[in-house]
Amino acid sequence: MILEAYNDTDVEVQKQWFKDWFNSPYYHLLYNNRDNKEAASFIDKLLEYLQPTASATMLDVACGRGRHSRYLADKGFFVTGIDLSINSINIAKKLENDHLTFFQHDMRLPFWVNYFDQVFNFFTSFGYFESQRENDNALRTIKNALKPGGKLVLDYLNSTYVAKHLVGSEIKEVDDVVFDIQRELVDGHFHKQINILDRARLQRASFTESVCAYTLADFEEMFARQGLQITEVFGDYHFNAYNEQLSPRLIIIATKP
Repeated sequence: MILEAYNDTDVEVQKQWFKDWFNSPYYHLLYNNRDNKEAASFIDKLLEYLQPTASATMLDVACGRGRHSRYLADKGFFVTGIDLSINSINIAKKLENDHLTFFQHDMRLPFWVNYFDQVFNFFTSFGYFESQRENDNALRTIKNALKPGGKLVLDYLNSTYVAKHLVGSEIKEVDDVVFDIQRELVDGHFHKQINILDRARLQRASFTESVCAYTLADFEEMFARQGLQITEVFGDYHFNAYNEQLSPRLIIIATKP
């Protein structure tokens, strides 16, 4: 059996790559080695910086299967997670409790308005969409979800650093699945072509990731359009100062007036 998630001639499918890829079990298999300890340490530092009240309401945008939402809720905060992937949300919903809820939702569309004290967008879960208007709509959703005075934390790759250190070709093998990964920077987007050979199932699949190579200047313009005021920019998960050439991350903290 041969599975092909994308056809080179199907431009519309390419534009909506995230709908299939994030619902694929191969997505979670490829990224199952993400460092939970580093993520927990980052969130702890973030909470120390933000100093949320004990009853703070938080929104985790593009929450995936909810591991970071759960970490926040376990600390007593009231956390809502949203994600486009219904498969991820169905798994996340098994974690729900009085402090934690999940919804399948497209971030380009309005969600709860003036409700949350903090909104988080972790680990480059932004810039997926083909048009600037769609990405602006996603940021508008985030802004509108915040209470006046609420804080947004957007954690993105540092495009300048990533472009300098881009690994063009890579082979990864997880269990009986081989991932042939090709990366390139084209027309202001980082593209990752992922060709998959599943030996156990005797099948192949192909997916494409695409994320905008936004710079800090780009985000400053986008945030200004939404009336968000940037208060701090960090360059890594240890909260070191941002350096365009040297920092691996671009972590922006902003306030809704």
